[in-house]
Amino acid sequence: MQSEWWAFKELYKKGLIYEDYRSLHICPRCETTLSQGEVAEGYKDIKDLSATLKFKVKGTPHFAEASRGMQENTYFLAWTTTPWTLPGNVALAVGEKIKYVLVEFENKNYILAEERINDVFRDKEYKIIREYLGRDLVGSEYEPLFDVYAKDENLKNVKNGWKVYVADFVIEDGTGIVHIAPAFGADDMAFGKQKNLPFVQHVKMDGTFKEEMGELAGLDLKPRADEKPESVRKADIEMLRVLGDKVFSKNSPLHSYPHCWRCDTALLNYATSSWFVAVEKIKPLLLKTAKKINWSPAHIKEGRFGQWLLGARDWSISRQRFWANTIPVWRCDKCKKEFVFASADELEKTSGVKVNDLHKDVVDQVTFDCKCGGKMKRVPDVLDTWFDSGSVPFATKRPIPADFIGEAQDQTRAWFYYQHVLAGALFGKEAFKNCIVTGIVLAEDGKKMSKKLKNYPDPTEMMEKYGADAMRFYMLNSPVVQADNLSFSEKGVDEIAKKNISRLYNVLSFYELYKDDTLVNSKSKNILDRWIIARLGELIATSTEGYENYKVDVAVRPLTDFIDDFSVWYLRRSRDRFKEQDGDKKDALATLRYVLHTISRVMAPSMPFFAEYIFQKTREIDEPESVHLASWPDLVKKPLFGSDILTKMSETRSIVNLALAERIALGIKVKQPLSLLKIRNSKSEIRNDDELLNLIKDEVNVKEIIFTDKIGKEVELDANITEELREEGILREVIRAVQAERKAQKLIPQDKISVRILAPEKEKLIIEKNKEFLLKEFRTTDILVKSGETLLIKIDKK
Repeated sequence: MQSEWWAFKELYKKGLIYEDYRSLHICPRCETTLSQGEVAEGYKDIKDLSATLKFKVKGTPHFAEASRGMQENTYFLAWTTTPWTLPGNVALAVGEKIKYVLVEFENKNYILAEERINDVFRDKEYKIIREYLGRDLVGSEYEPLFDVYAKDENLKNVKNGWKVYVADFVIEDGTGIVHIAPAFGADDMAFGKQKNLPFVQHVKMDGTFKEEMGELAGLDLKPRADEKPESVRKADIEMLRVLGDKVFSKNSPLHSYPHCWRCDTALLNYATSSWFVAVEKIKPLLLKTAKKINWSPAHIKEGRFGQWLLGARDWSISRQRFWANTIPVWRCDKCKKEFVFASADELEKTSGVKVNDLHKDVVDQVTFDCKCGGKMKRVPDVLDTWFDSGSVPFATKRPIPADFIGEAQDQTRAWFYYQHVLAGALFGKEAFKNCIVTGIVLAEDGKKMSKKLKNYPDPTEMMEKYGADAMRFYMLNSPVVQADNLSFSEKGVDEIAKKNISRLYNVLSFYELYKDDTLVNSKSKNILDRWIIARLGELIATSTEGYENYKVDVAVRPLTDFIDDFSVWYLRRSRDRFKEQDGDKKDALATLRYVLHTISRVMAPSMPFFAEYIFQKTREIDEPESVHLASWPDLVKKPLFGSDILTKMSETRSIVNLALAERIALGIKVKQPLSLLKIRNSKSEIRNDDELLNLIKDEVNVKEIIFTDKIGKEVELDANITEELREEGILREVIRAVQAERKAQKLIPQDKISVRILAPEKEKLIIEKNKEFLLKEFRTTDILVKSGETLLIKIDKK
């Protein structure tokens, strides 16, 4: 709080704080003003009762020069969407060069803009009697709709009231004649000051009509008809009832209207006293420092934030509330001299009163004598809550500008903006160097999440079902990090959990199954190891670039593709390597541990809990205790195994996908070996790479590969199945069935087993013929084969 007192005094000394009487938006329920940013974020589409009113012209055709040519029983027609302001009307405004007409309709005469006749009278019959330019109407007087204030001879400028004036803001809208109520609109108030109009404020700050309003006294502007928020104001209905035949027409259009962000009450445009920060005085500086800020997404810089800053007005920082930081200004009740304090110590030195609490109920008790003999008392207002938020950087003694902040897009007009204003005004700097702007999370139906509608899943159940990491990763992968709105979907979280966390968990479980004391290593010469390490380097580079440029989605999204490659291609193609007892097994284990250990650090910002779990399973004794204490992986400046390994593996996988699709088209299962695969690309970069060709042979289950340009399709399989190939296919089916049974019984590779097989006679003979091969494949010394109608496998753990 004292930091804010210091800031207020610094701004005051720089001439950037002043008090003024202006038309501001107020909340009649909270009885306080709102800032420009608060107003901007609270707009809703609602109905309001709009009306066209009849203002009777005073005098006769010879009454005044301005009234010449007007008939008896003549009225100006003016339109308003706020009937409750009509008792505050003191003038009518016309456009100087707009064409107006005097129209006869139902024995009465009406003046309005020529352009508006068809809309105002619609299909009714009328007669145009005379034409005017707006300047011809200036000076014409009319009878007030309510004369309670016009009869007050003590009212300042009363003689200038209830006349027609020219205003440059009048356009051919409504009726082309504008009702002026200086107490209830910024333009109206400025116009009233310019023309020295009387000031009539018939509404209290709580939104009720003052006592002098007769039968309307106590009328409350807050309630809506039928107590429904979508209905028009009760006060407007009552106002038009009292006006009776002075109402020409009315309707209830839907339009956008500001509401209080605290209590959802419709705001009022209300003239009141407020303290301001002179933002417009320092706007050139703010625009200059804003150019240094890096925004993600980039369009916010010149878009939402830039446009808001261009249109920024002086900031109303005082509020008529209780629980908030106090404005540190003491004013003499006699000579009006002011003291501004930067701290409790300064206040104590001047007043002699020690203060430990700067809240209103305490400091308002502190008074002291002025040299003129008057009494110094604190001004009653408190500071806007956004003054609190904008003070965060210096109040928490953080460096200015901060390296990075982030919040939702609505903060471009709030927290981002107010920090920028105060940092610029106080230090001549931008408040932050980088800013990530997010969108708004909506319900799956695209509507705002609502407790009333219950249109969102229970957050607690979501956390328990999917975990915090799945929720976080879903959000970071979504458009919401690019300042677009997100329609939250539980299916999306489920998909993230299955495609990322579950897959990676399965990889970790596989590592746990085979792990030994093999240390982390990335020096393997195996083609799969070399490829996955190159892919890991690519992931680190992309994620590093994303985070360093504050593009979270760029940093996070590649994880999904990497996990897919790691699980679906690398691990699946490497499984058999872990079953061996040679050096390749150690290379596979060292590489697998290395990749898991490294990826835990890459995913730590986006999936912190699962990252920690993987890190603990793969860390070595002398490493940091937590992944969140470990260093970010180093970038691989030069490809470890040649720049073409990723391209070649990509081509390899593409060929595999095409060949497997061809198998499906031919109706031949993968377990059935085939003799030949032809590939239409005689210049392929992998045509002489035995390691990659062996991967294709194994994955597609073919004996030979030929590269040629003499086939019509991209790939072509020889579908001729010899007896030898059929026999091999049956053996593959038996091996697959045994592996499935091992998995079903949750056996580990080290478990000793015996295998019993029932098989049709033909398959039985093939199994017996290849028994030595199967004993080695099953890692058992005991296979019993009997005849049966279908293939049936049973495993017994020894």
